[in-house]
This record gives sequence, C-alpha cells and structure tokens, in this order.
Amino acid sequence: MLVVVATVLAVVAAVRGMWSPCGLSMLATMTPMSERLRGHRFATTATFFIFGALLGGASLGGAAALGAGLVKLAHPTDELCAAVAVGFGIFCLLADSEVGMIRLPAIRRQLNERWVEMYRPSVYAGGFGWQLGAGLTTYVMTAANYLLVALGIASGSPWCAFLLCCTFGATRGLVLLVNTKVTTSERLFAMHRFLDAHEELSKLLCIGAEALVIAVGAALLVGPGGLLLGVATFAIGVVNRRRCNARALQHELISK
Repeated sequence: MLVVVATVLAVVAAVRGMWSPCGLSMLATMTPMSERLRGHRFATTATFFIFGALLGGASLGGAAALGAGLVKLAHPTDELCAAVAVGFGIFCLLADSEVGMIRLPAIRRQLNERWVEMYRPSVYAGGFGWQLGAGLTTYVMTAANYLLVALGIASGSPWCAFLLCCTFGATRGLVLLVNTKVTTSERLFAMHRFLDAHEELSKLLCIGAEALVIAVGAALLVGPGGLLLGVATFAIGVVNRRRCNARALQHELISK
C-alpha cells in the first residue's frame, strides 16, 4: 500500500514543479508558438523534453536504488519503511506548511535559458528535461521530493526506488503537454493566469499527498487508528497555510 501512495506522491510532487521558476520558465519558453518562430516543431521539442525528463528521473532513481540496495543488506522490515513514512513524512509536511523554523535544504538553481539560443532542440529540450526530471538539481518546490527518495531507499527494493523516481521524471516531462494549445500570446497569458490562480491548491495537494503517506504508514504500524494521524497532520498543514496566506496579505496591504 505504501508503494501506491508513494506513486501518488511522485506524481503530485512532479506537478508541483510547474510553479517553480524553472517550471514556469520552461512553460513560457517551449510552446508551439515559440518553437514555430524558431523554425522547430513543438512535437519534436516536447519529445526530447519528455525523454530527457525520464532520463533525469532514471538518474535519480539509480542513486535511490543504490541506497535501497544498501538498506536491503540490513534485511529491513516493513515496519522500517512505515516508520520512515510517518517520521520523515511529518517533518516534510510541516516544512511544506511552513510551521515554525522547520525547513529542508533549499535548492535554488535556475535553468540556463540561453541554451534555447545556443543549441538545437535535442540539446536544450533534452537538457532542460533531464535537469527537471532529476528532481534535486534545480528549484525544489516541495519537501515531497525528498520524501519520495527517502521512501524509495527505505523500501529496501532497488526496483521500487528506481521506478518511483522514474514516475516522477516521466510526470515532470509530460507536464509540458499543457502547452499543446498555446499557439497565441493570449493563450500563453491565460495559461499563466490559470497557474497563478491555482498555486495555493498545488501546495495543498502536496500537503495532502504527504498526509496520505503518513496515514498509511501509521496504519501499518498501529492499525486503522493510525489513519487519524494523517488527518490530524493534514488539518495542521491546511490551518498553517491559511495563517501564512493571511500574514502575507496583511503585509502586502500594510506595504501599500
């Protein structure tokens, strides 16, 4: 069951990457409109990007699989993976909810947009895809990225760790397909307005996915009653996100 919720976590974490500076830059840079102006086909560019993102996920998966292989030598129990899901899951959820000073390492490396001017699509699209698909090489927008890798390693199954990261990479690549209909400037602006309007929802989805991991892990450790821990942590996350938004709005009004 943890494998299923970890897969959900991988998909949600990858989608959340759309709102990173790198993700937004990628969505603005590689559209049918912009590729046509460069003399390229969007379908070709998108294919290179998706393939690159899958390779990036496979690269991250290779490292996670190595860690899982080392854990396997210690003959881990199912309870170990469940304990990681609960303990590190709570930490990641609190970090994403901005509770107190709880934070994970911030990676703020940006993609080099000059590649679009310097190289052919196979290089810039494939290169961008690999960097985004690798999960931890550019802006990390959610602690779910770290939780995903931790769950893969703690599982003690190299194949499980590898496939989870590949799922993340593939999803990160497929996200580019939201640009399929962006053939005019108006549609580009509309798409970015949509993203602006739904950024907070993407944060809550990450918190929800982390809470789901916590709930399933706790249920495996202590029984069905453990599901309540997932509900409680999700409630804490939502409440604190609302407080953060209220403080940000108050600060904005004061500054004006």
